[in-house]
Amino acid sequence: MAFVLQWKGDSGLTDPANAASSTSRWAPHGSHLQNHEVFPGMEISSSSVSPKGQHFSQSDCLSLGHSGSPSFPYYRDWKLDFEINLKPKICVTTSTSAGLDQILPWMFYHKVIGVTTFFLFVEGKAASPDVSKVLESIPGVKVIYRTKELEEQQAKSRIWNETWLSSFFYKPCNYELFVKQSLNMEMAIVMARDAGMDWILHLDTDELIHPAGGREYSLRQLLLDVPGNVDMVIFPNYESSVERDDIKDPFSEVSMFKKNYDHLPKDTYFGMYKESTRGNPNYFLTYGNGKSVARIQDHLRPNGAHRWHNYMKTPNEIKLEEAAVLHYTYAKFSDLTSRRDRCGCKPTKEDVKRCFMLEFDRSAFIIASTATEEEMLNWYREHIVWGDKDIKMKLLRKGILTRIYSPMAIIQGLRESGVFSSVIASAQTTLSKKKFLASIDSSNSSRAAASQSLPSRKVDNRSKEHQATARRVLNIEAIESHHEAAVPPLSPPGVNDDDHLLIEA
Repeated sequence: MAFVLQWKGDSGLTDPANAASSTSRWAPHGSHLQNHEVFPGMEISSSSVSPKGQHFSQSDCLSLGHSGSPSFPYYRDWKLDFEINLKPKICVTTSTSAGLDQILPWMFYHKVIGVTTFFLFVEGKAASPDVSKVLESIPGVKVIYRTKELEEQQAKSRIWNETWLSSFFYKPCNYELFVKQSLNMEMAIVMARDAGMDWILHLDTDELIHPAGGREYSLRQLLLDVPGNVDMVIFPNYESSVERDDIKDPFSEVSMFKKNYDHLPKDTYFGMYKESTRGNPNYFLTYGNGKSVARIQDHLRPNGAHRWHNYMKTPNEIKLEEAAVLHYTYAKFSDLTSRRDRCGCKPTKEDVKRCFMLEFDRSAFIIASTATEEEMLNWYREHIVWGDKDIKMKLLRKGILTRIYSPMAIIQGLRESGVFSSVIASAQTTLSKKKFLASIDSSNSSRAAASQSLPSRKVDNRSKEHQATARRVLNIEAIESHHEAAVPPLSPPGVNDDDHLLIEA
């Protein structure tokens, strides 16, 4: 019953009975960057794999296949390809190495709630022919590979000669990713402007926008109602709270989330802090400062992966009271080892500080690097899985934990309607053999480079010294140029912050 109420409630989707006239509002065409600059890494066209010799991983095919009769028959086809004049036009940019089993549900969910265009900066599995060919076949999707040419262009970015991101330069793991995301966001701004976008949002592929609080369950409608003088809209994040240790598909299996500090009464947040953290370092396992969407305008720049800024002014920003980013962090047991495998740091308390910004990530890396499989599973159950029913019910009653079913319903509907299997099947017949061979010839070397996941702008000491000098010179200019320091992933307020926050209030 709760499932139905949330799905059909005030913030629910349009009734299917009235959908003939309303569905087209959800997902406009993506804009094609014709007659505009093509960035390095974007040279490959529509698709890049021959129908012959195709094979997708079993997990991709099984999780993306469809089951019984379509529950969303008003999806005209898998492309969700509607009229181009809808406003506002929203784009999402991401940096990902995920597979189709994660990217397709993430992407089509956001198409349903109104995202127009996707700029996907891919490497690893996401850059492999089997995956990237499918992504390139989807209308409104631009795939950018981490090629040598892309890295050379990003090495010339003005960001390297500015101070706002400099504290993250030349550090491994999460710091390196943070810089890479910022450089990709800078490039996405230019592409978004060329494509005629109105808003830009940076999300990871383990995050879903939850546009609650509007007249429709629609990000497009939510942003349409934003006053014209607002430059940036902040979405506080909620964190997935898994109830089992065997989750395989978080988007379809997780319905419980921990609410953000910004969406809770302070006395409730601090009064239940101990029960909420369960011995973990912070209220959330990972970040707690949300994500933001920015209006496309002159002088826009990234301000780290969580915020945007402007070179010429301090943006006018608002924070939404009900809408949120749903962050599915450590939702699968395998997330422990996959994060470990992406970082080469030593599993010591000192060395992990070089690699990870947040305390829980550091602890998880050490456990994943030193413990046996059984010890890891026990640690995962103790620190991540919500197994205590009494505590769980208490926090649900207090409003700290909440049930959210709409994303699950949308993604299940997409799957049962055959959307994911259709896009895969369609991609297999998109390119001729001649085009396929040409694309492979042009991309083999760049894919090899991408698979090595090259660090961002590794340089020799002389070059570092020169850049440091340039930054010292520019530091004076930064005072008058709105070079606010990049916003890193931040933990929510801790219990020791209670007095300070109450005084501020």
